[in-house]
Amino acid sequence: MTYRIQHPSLGVCYYPEHWPESQWADDAAQMAAIGITHVRIGEFAWSLYEPEPGQLDFGWLLRAMDVLHAAGLKVIVGTPTATPPKWLVNQMPDMLAVDENGDARNFGSRRHYCFSHTGYRAESARIVQAMAEAVKDHPALCAWQTDNEYGCHDTIISYSDSARRDFRIWLAGKYGHNKISALNEAWGNVFWSMEYRSYDEVDLPLQPVTEINPSHMLDFRRFSSDQVRVFNAIQCHFLREATPDVPIVHNFMGWFTEFDHFDVSADLDIASWDSYPLGFLERVGPTEERRNTYAHAGDPDFQAFHHDLYRACGKVRAPEARGRWWVMEQQPGPVYWARWNPSPAPGLVRLWTHEAIAHGAELVSYFRWRQAPFAQEQYHAGLNLPDGTPDDGSREATQVAQELKALDLTCDDVRQAPVALVFDYPSVWTGQIQPQGETYDMFLAVLRWYRAARRLGLDVDIVPSGAPLDGYRLVLVPALLTLSDDAAAALAQSDAVQLFAPRTASKTPDFRIPDTLPPGALQSIVPIRVERVESLRPGLSIPLERTGAMQADFIKWREFTTPMEGAAAEAIRLTQDGHPALWQAAKRHYLCGVLEEEPLTALVAEMADMAGLDMMNLPDGVRTRTHGKTRYFFNYGDQPRDLTHFVTGDVLLGSAVTMGHDMLVVREA
Repeated sequence: MTYRIQHPSLGVCYYPEHWPESQWADDAAQMAAIGITHVRIGEFAWSLYEPEPGQLDFGWLLRAMDVLHAAGLKVIVGTPTATPPKWLVNQMPDMLAVDENGDARNFGSRRHYCFSHTGYRAESARIVQAMAEAVKDHPALCAWQTDNEYGCHDTIISYSDSARRDFRIWLAGKYGHNKISALNEAWGNVFWSMEYRSYDEVDLPLQPVTEINPSHMLDFRRFSSDQVRVFNAIQCHFLREATPDVPIVHNFMGWFTEFDHFDVSADLDIASWDSYPLGFLERVGPTEERRNTYAHAGDPDFQAFHHDLYRACGKVRAPEARGRWWVMEQQPGPVYWARWNPSPAPGLVRLWTHEAIAHGAELVSYFRWRQAPFAQEQYHAGLNLPDGTPDDGSREATQVAQELKALDLTCDDVRQAPVALVFDYPSVWTGQIQPQGETYDMFLAVLRWYRAARRLGLDVDIVPSGAPLDGYRLVLVPALLTLSDDAAAALAQSDAVQLFAPRTASKTPDFRIPDTLPPGALQSIVPIRVERVESLRPGLSIPLERTGAMQADFIKWREFTTPMEGAAAEAIRLTQDGHPALWQAAKRHYLCGVLEEEPLTALVAEMADMAGLDMMNLPDGVRTRTHGKTRYFFNYGDQPRDLTHFVTGDVLLGSAVTMGHDMLVVREA
């Protein structure tokens, strides 16, 4: 039977190769003593497994696993393909990825490979097979991690000769061999005399005089994503062949859309991600004031969004089951790679851990056991200082382990949320390729809608485009620029209240304006036409009529829309210049522009009320999530918040007046 974690557990990332072997047993004993149950090792050690070509040595890995097992710890073993050794680069220097300037991304750190390189794929398969054979029977082995953080350091896109070759093969497979005319038609290559006579003439979308054909670019993004999927699938094949009952996981990242995580997850048993709340704050704080407010806590919604996203990825392989997902790396202190690297406020490591568990994480694993005193990550904190002294993260992890025993949660308690937010990677790529406005950020658009629901105290499931929407009462669609047949059918079959953002179904999968104008395939349920759009520079806005919840202006983007002939659609909000701002067709609503945070939250509240959902007027900085009958409240702010009127059961942790950077846990009646 495949290994499963029944009760939320804690783990840690450990690098035995960095420390004297005589120290391993003490480290393992201390891990177990503070409540750690799982340890990830081995993902960066290829040069130790194979110091010379063909001379394999997994002895030290097995000894480390023996030590960890003796302490009662389970081991997650990472495949080492993120760090190919120098001798391998010397053997085939063309395995390196190539940047847009034509320069190789050289050896000297990590992730120095091109996903398309056939030789490197073969070498990766070889080392993975050898590792699987070496450790497959070890009693401590509980899971495999493939590679490490696919795409970290902007390494998905490569302009190498290997990528060019494989892109042409990929295109021929998509459009048909000897059918270059189909590609020319799909890309609209009659424009600017861009027709090709064969696939051999198609180059990578690189360094044109002006904008690349957007259809060309979108196919290249799809191809690059597929290369990751294939690379990962090869490893999964050999790992599953050797250890069919050992689950396979990959550690995805935050704020990363360069490949389709749903596609890659189809070959995994468990999705995980690496949670660094303070490292990402600079990217998501909409204002300097907000970034300063949460400088030591992280954005209140960023981590939660990714928890829900990767729970959805965990359901891809087995959609009928709960989404299996972990946090593989949880920030325990300052990191080293952001523009600024503050220290978490006291209590935040504990709060982040519990929040992940509230969203359904089976395992939260801290990075790392001990801070490294050498090489690139010297300023990256661990649970312990370089000399082994426990740091703040260790003390908070110990507290969490004790609290989890008292809470006695089970991983199967997580249930479907009432709200679905539809998310689609190709739609994000489409918006990035032709944003039509410098400040229109597709990822932030999604996060803003998610934030609106969370401010109302609503639990949210993130759902891939095309997935069934049965059982949801409110469906939010913030950035679905391309609409597949499956997605159109799922939306049409859903009886939930639905709210669509501007730009929904504005492009076909080939990156064309739909023949019937946007919203294209959505028009069967929202019968309107988008006839013109405009993007608005900062400081410019379009006022709406001052009625109801829409005391607001459109910013960034506005659409000019009309109903289709004979349509049962009503413009229920208008702009002050007389154009429709919000359309309603039965339970479905289409918003014709971008709203600021407060009015967007008010509009989502209006939709939630129509759906019959109970909402909370949460204080600023407070968020909530249910885990079965257990409700968590998290105070990301630094001031106390009185949550007394939200308490509807027995207080398990904390108090109704919740201190800053603290939490309240209630078992609901």
